[in-house]
This record gives sequence, structure tokens and C-alpha cells, in this order.
Amino acid sequence: MLNQTQKRIRDYGVEIGTLKTGINNSITDVEGVTVGQVTLSKNDMQTGVTAILPHQGNLFKEKLIASTHVINGFGKSMGTIQINELGTLESPILLTNTLSIGTAADALIEYMLERNPEIGRTTGTVNPVVCECNDMLLNDIRAGFITKEHARRALDHTSTIVEEGTVGAGTGMLCYSLKGGIGTSSRIMKMEHGTYTMGILVLTNFGILSDLTVNGKGIGEKLKKKILHSREEQDKGSIIIIAGTDLPVSERQLNRIIKRTITGLSRTGSIITTGSGEVVIGFSTATRIPHDKTSHCISLPMIHEEEIDLAFRAIGEATEEAVLNSLVTATHVIGREGNERPALKDLLEKYNIQLTD
Repeated sequence: MLNQTQKRIRDYGVEIGTLKTGINNSITDVEGVTVGQVTLSKNDMQTGVTAILPHQGNLFKEKLIASTHVINGFGKSMGTIQINELGTLESPILLTNTLSIGTAADALIEYMLERNPEIGRTTGTVNPVVCECNDMLLNDIRAGFITKEHARRALDHTSTIVEEGTVGAGTGMLCYSLKGGIGTSSRIMKMEHGTYTMGILVLTNFGILSDLTVNGKGIGEKLKKKILHSREEQDKGSIIIIAGTDLPVSERQLNRIIKRTITGLSRTGSIITTGSGEVVIGFSTATRIPHDKTSHCISLPMIHEEEIDLAFRAIGEATEEAVLNSLVTATHVIGREGNERPALKDLLEKYNIQLTD
């Protein structure tokens, strides 16, 4: 479910791509995936935490096929090395601000230890996954507002309801020189052997206004001409893209799929600048890999390579729409030292700009 009070990009008449969305057009359309968020928004404190649970069982004991892809490596993400080496995900994923990744990791480790007393005793340790973007313009990032309790609250209170925009880790983020944040979308993939879902959740904090493109229209350039004396920030942000699917794929196939998030990202106007970090983490819920050694070989179903183009299309469309949802649902924020960023929806209304012809 989505927050029904929020007006999303489709409510403006914009339909991205050709594939159908899931019921809620959200990453939680992938069965078992839930999202939790803690928002801290007061004066100089504009930050938060977003948690993604890939399934509702014990993720350490029942790992998922996973992969990561770095489009541009200006980032401080944690846990991606082991995912790429072993091809599995064994913890929830936390998103927060750049200087809070240590705090978030501590909370995530405690969360996993409580649920798995064998960690560090009769088995190995755990690979916590934490990703970040820099919210220092609106948030006093040096103040260390995020605590372990905030991260734990996000982990402990997840649901299928995903609020977008100025929430969770997206509270202080910027996108295309406007207010950015959390966005989500999904696509349905119909194949001969079944119907599957591709879900995307993004944390957007990148881009300059003049590059913003909505379904092929140069909305950013139009807005820039309307906003007199505006000062465009340099693109030194980032985007974290979380891709969840129930499509049966190998780790190699999943890696090929998540690389195609760049097609959707580019269609919104991004040129992937040197100071912006673009990191993608993908997982498939189709197969659970047991932590403990089995007496038999593990069977891994996967699609035929000739079917993969549909997944390429789905992930590109969902990424593009998730970015636009993060923008159009965001709200105007005045943060650290009076710094502020306007909301796209307010500017569209103020200047009577239509997103469709």
C-alpha cells in the first residue's frame, strides 16, 4: 500500500513506459518485502533512516540471491564487497546520511545478533548492508542526530505502506536542485512460466535543475527560466537504488538486470557526474539459500537468457518512475542555517506548468 494522501507522478497524468505497475506501484508489491522509516525533521535536524526487509523470515539463515552495481563510486556504502563475492544478501538494508553509516551498522548488527545467537559463536559473523547519501545542505550532518534507537525503530516497524518524498533517509535530500527523497515504483513481467514483479525504491540526492526531464519534456529548463536569481547547486549528491524482484535469476543474471537501472536514471536527466555516487543493490526472493550446509545440491531456478530483456525494460521503467515519485511527493524544507529547497509540486502549481501535453 502507498500513502493515499500523496499525489504521485501518475496523478499528474504522466505514465512512464509501457509495462503495467504492481497493485501499489511499490517495491512492496514484491511479496514479503516491507519498508520502515524514521523521520527527524526540526530546524537544523533534517535526516532519518529507511529500512528495507527483503523477506519476513530469518534472512541470515535463509539468504537471497543478490548483486550490487556501482555506476559511479563516489559513495560510502557498506556490505557490497561480500555481496559481490558470495552473491547473497543476509541482512536487511538500511539507508541514512553519510556520517551515520557507522551508527546504522551498529544497530543492524545488534538486530541480527538478537535473532541469531550462533553468529560469532558457532558460525561466522554477519554482513550488514548500509547505504548513504549526503544531506549536509539541509541537515546539520555533523551533529550526529541519528541514533541506534532510530535505526532499530525503522527495522522493527516495517510494513507494505511506503511513504515517499521528505521521509526517512530522504528527509534532507535534494534532487535536481529541488527537494528529493524516497521514491518507489514497480512493474509486472508476464512470462510463459509465470507472472513476476520488479520493485524499486530510491533515495534521491543528485542532479541539477536544468537537466530534469519528465517523460521526455525538459521541465527543469522551463522551471529554471521561471525562477529568477536561482542558484543551481553542483551535482555532488548521490542516488541509492534498491531493486527487489521475485523473478528466478542467477546472481549473474541479476547483475545484468540491475545495471539497466541506468536507463531509467538517464531518462530523468542524469548524466552521472563525477561528484555523484550511484549505487544499486538488487535481490531476488525466488530462492532462499540456507546458511547451514545441506546434504544435497541446491537447485537454483533461473529464466532463460532470451527472456531477460523484459526484466531490463521493467527495471528501467520502475527506476525512472521511482525517481519522479521522489521528486513530486517531496515537500518544501527549511533546514540548516536557513538553507532551503523548494518542492517540485509547489513550483508546478505556482507557475502553472503541466507535465503532460
